[in-house]
Amino acid sequence: MSDESTILSVGIDIGTSTTQVIFSRLTFKNSAGYFAVPHIAIVNKDVVYKSDIYMTPLRNQYRIDGEKVRDIVAGEFRKSGFTPADTQTGAVIITGESARKENSEIVLRELSNFAGEFVVSTAGPDLEAIIAGKGSGARQYSIDNQCTVANLDIGGGTTNVVLFDSGEVIGKGCVDIGGRLLKVTPDGRVEYISDSVQRMMEADGISLHIGDEASYGTVYRIGEIMSNLLYQWLCRKDNRLLSAIITPGSSELKFDKSIRAICFSGGVADCIYNPSEVTWARYGDMGVVLGEAIRAGRLFSDFRVIEAKETIRATVVGAGSYTTSVSGSTITYNRDVFPLKNIPVLKLNENEQQDCFAGQTEGLMEKLRWMQTQSDSKQLILAMKGKKNPSYMEVKRLAASLVSALDTLLPEGQPMLIVLECDMAKALGQMMMQLSTRHPRDVICIDSVQVEQNDFVDMGKPLVNGLVIPVVVKTLIFG
Repeated sequence: MSDESTILSVGIDIGTSTTQVIFSRLTFKNSAGYFAVPHIAIVNKDVVYKSDIYMTPLRNQYRIDGEKVRDIVAGEFRKSGFTPADTQTGAVIITGESARKENSEIVLRELSNFAGEFVVSTAGPDLEAIIAGKGSGARQYSIDNQCTVANLDIGGGTTNVVLFDSGEVIGKGCVDIGGRLLKVTPDGRVEYISDSVQRMMEADGISLHIGDEASYGTVYRIGEIMSNLLYQWLCRKDNRLLSAIITPGSSELKFDKSIRAICFSGGVADCIYNPSEVTWARYGDMGVVLGEAIRAGRLFSDFRVIEAKETIRATVVGAGSYTTSVSGSTITYNRDVFPLKNIPVLKLNENEQQDCFAGQTEGLMEKLRWMQTQSDSKQLILAMKGKKNPSYMEVKRLAASLVSALDTLLPEGQPMLIVLECDMAKALGQMMMQLSTRHPRDVICIDSVQVEQNDFVDMGKPLVNGLVIPVVVKTLIFG
């Protein structure tokens, strides 16, 4: 077996303001010796092509133009020299206000031909926050300096925040603060005011309406309000206005460690790090002014601000380079049925898992029936932590419990999909294969993957001579 293997990953980010495409090469390496159990990990992520940055095409205020987005992506494939068949993994991320557009699913269908065999189509503020924080370099800084870093990804419609503590996510959230929540016409008139900006103006006594002249002073005051709200958010201060503009689908930002440094990404980040002399309304919105207000505010004076490796490209770099992880290398699957996409997760808690290890299936059957009432999917992934050093009898009883319940309740022909955190998938999967079922079923059992209830999982084509499976865990879909 070769010690190294590479795959091509594509990242496509369709944001409130901009649309971008990147291609990355991911390198997998077996770090174990020749006489040890293989240990495969992603050891290098190299961005090999960055597209131009396009304004996200819209049919009107509420609808993305799917055909034009498709044309942008097709053009960038041609420029890069790659074809859809060349890509093995990656992500299509619809972010910010674009994720709320009526036709977001249509856009994803328009892009389906460019997805290769394993490209994720997903949206959701929590996942976007994490991806942007990885792409900006905030996560790596927290690892290198063993500290807590907050990344604020400020785009056109939302600000996503993620906190990394030595590389681990300890907090995430999203609010409706962004550069295109107030738009102006070329002659300086107000063209659009979002609901969140309307709330801010009402709370501050600002009077501004569609068609009014947009003065710099008034718009800057709105930028100051946004900057102060972000500061209060990171300082964990209660604020009724802040609570009113939390993005739907976002987690509540909770953390218990002091923030060592903050980092900015997104389109507005360029205006923060590199203030210019351009006319404030040059881009037809308040992004430049918001950047100025943040640079002059307490986020800059009270926190240590570090430079981002990527700003406006952070999400697309994260999408192309950081969405994919790999399973453990001691896994089981009896047939190549991959790729598998958008499989909902049903996770067992400690007590439910212990019952299964003891051979008891009543609780598992009840939970499976509940899951089937909550999901339209015919498939599901049964997830659990597992045990580090289970006995032979424990694994045997667990295998019997899982096969009995899944074979009884899964539709005919659906595979039995098991995801574990602990390294025991090969033994468990092989025992499950030995047990008889009413209908022929594939068994796929992988480990070294952490998922939670309500996650969705994609599994790609096996890599490195079939030793590992690329995995993408998605916290929200069309969130």
